[in-house]
Amino acid sequence: MGSNLRIVAVAFGAAVVGAAAGLWFGGPGPLLKTELGQRLLQDAATATAPAPPAGVRVAARGKPAPRVALQQLDGSTLTLPDDFAGRPLLVNVWASWCGPCIEEMPELDRFARSQGAKGVQVVGIALDEADAVQAFLKRVPVGYPIAIDAPGPRDAGVQLGNVRGVLPYTALIDAQGRLVKQKIGPFQPGEIDDWARH
Repeated sequence: MGSNLRIVAVAFGAAVVGAAAGLWFGGPGPLLKTELGQRLLQDAATATAPAPPAGVRVAARGKPAPRVALQQLDGSTLTLPDDFAGRPLLVNVWASWCGPCIEEMPELDRFARSQGAKGVQVVGIALDEADAVQAFLKRVPVGYPIAIDAPGPRDAGVQLGNVRGVLPYTALIDAQGRLVKQKIGPFQPGEIDDWARH
C-alpha cells in the first residue's frame, strides 16, 4: 500500500515538473490550445475582472446565453441566440484592426461553409465602426452573418463571457441556447472542427 502511494506521488511530481518545464521552455501557447487551458484562462480572467455594469448579464458556461440584439451591416437586426434557435451557434467577436482576428477569418469562413443548413451557424460580431468593417469585408469576404457593436463594458462580447474584452474571442452556444465553450485567441487551421464538437 505504501509503495503504491509512493509511485503515485512520484508520478504526480513528474507530471507537475514536466508541465512546468513545458511552460518554461515553450511558453503557455500549447496549454492555451487545450480545453483545460482555455477554462483556466477564462476562470482567471473572470475572477480578476471588474464587476459588469448594472443590468449587464454575463454568460456563464453551462447556463443559457443572454439574448443579444445587434445591427447587421444592412441595417437589419440580428438577435442571438433566438434567430438560430435549435442550431449550435459559434459566435466570433473580432475587429478589423485586430491582426489575429483577421488571420483566423478564412478558417472561420471555411468552417461555416462546411456546415450546411443544419450544422453549426457561425456569426461574427465586429466591435468596430461599420465603415471599417464594410471596407475590410470587401477585401476579405466571408459567407456568414456579421453584426456590429460598439466596444465597451456592455458590448455583446462581454455579455457572451469575454469580461476582459480580449480579441478574438469565440463562444459556442448549443442548440438549447446554453454557453458550452469559450476561446480566447485565434483558431489555427483545422482547429475549429474539433473545437466545435461538444
